Amino acid sequence: MDSVLKFLLLPLSLFYGLAISVRNFFFRIGLFSSEEYSFPVISVGNLSVGGTGKTPHTEYIINQLRKSFRLASLSRGYGRKTKGYRLASEQDSAKTIGDEPFQMFQKFEDVYIAVAEKRKEGIKKLQQLERPPQIIVLDDAFQHRSVKPGLNILLTDYSRLYKDDVILPAGRLREWKSGAKRADIIVVTKSPAVLSPLEIRRISESLNPQPYQKVFFSYISYKKARPLNQAAIDISEQKDKFSTRGVLLVSAIANPESLILYLKRYSKEVQSFSFKDHYFFQPKDYKNIKTQLDKLLSPKKTIVITEKDAVKFDASQFNDIPVFSIPIKIKFHEHQELSFSEEIDNYVRSYSKIS
Repeated sequence: MDSVLKFLLLPLSLFYGLAISVRNFFFRIGLFSSEEYSFPVISVGNLSVGGTGKTPHTEYIINQLRKSFRLASLSRGYGRKTKGYRLASEQDSAKTIGDEPFQMFQKFEDVYIAVAEKRKEGIKKLQQLERPPQIIVLDDAFQHRSVKPGLNILLTDYSRLYKDDVILPAGRLREWKSGAKRADIIVVTKSPAVLSPLEIRRISESLNPQPYQKVFFSYISYKKARPLNQAAIDISEQKDKFSTRGVLLVSAIANPESLILYLKRYSKEVQSFSFKDHYFFQPKDYKNIKTQLDKLLSPKKTIVITEKDAVKFDASQFNDIPVFSIPIKIKFHEHQELSFSEEIDNYVRSYSKIS
């Protein structure tokens, strides 16, 4: 953001921050109540608006626990066309429950995927199921103070740590940095795949964690490209499927920069065509995408989209152009993966009824 504009917006940030402070104060003194639960509730959230990798980290935790416990994932379902509580079923789509919940619904057949603007109401509805979940993982609920999770995980982007940011609208923080004290675990996300112990120590110390907080570092690992139409299937086994083609990355995510850098390792020509986060593609957009394809210099062209956008993208609009999605996987640095998993396991098994 331009420094002059940022300066001009600071008074609005102070006003917004004051309102947040009053709200948090009311929760702290008990004027507003926070519900606690007799079973494990894990929250994955952040202080900033979008782009820290909440859903991939939620999926990471689900993958760790799903073989041993009955799980539910509960989120707001941002961008959906419905309201209130909704438990995902075969009749649902990205439009009815949101792109990220629907992505998880397609991945995890043995996990309840639910959405609700009011997480407290969503948890109550999940508890009323015939076989209620033993563990609920909340996706993006750090600011939902009416629910008090047993384990609060705070994510912050390596390239934009919350400590270096300011509150909305001058910055991207939803609340003051002091809100980080509510976290039990802090995860620095989207860090480089190669990160020195010295850098890990420097950033950890700069976050100034509380004695009860642990800091971890994660990064994105891109998996094998998944073909989404026949043209992509025809070339999917070719080792040079990207290197001999111009690649157009079409994305509706908060920050596609890391995926752009990844694709540039495999293709000499990569262009990006971005939409706002959680955007639902319209018929006119496919015409605009074709116009962007024509601007690529390479005679052979390929479209790449994110895993999140694949549930909303109509690849059949491009009969002769291969369309791929790139799945991602979260990994932790060095021996932190084991330590992070132990933190989750220890928390879950602290509940005598479930262990």
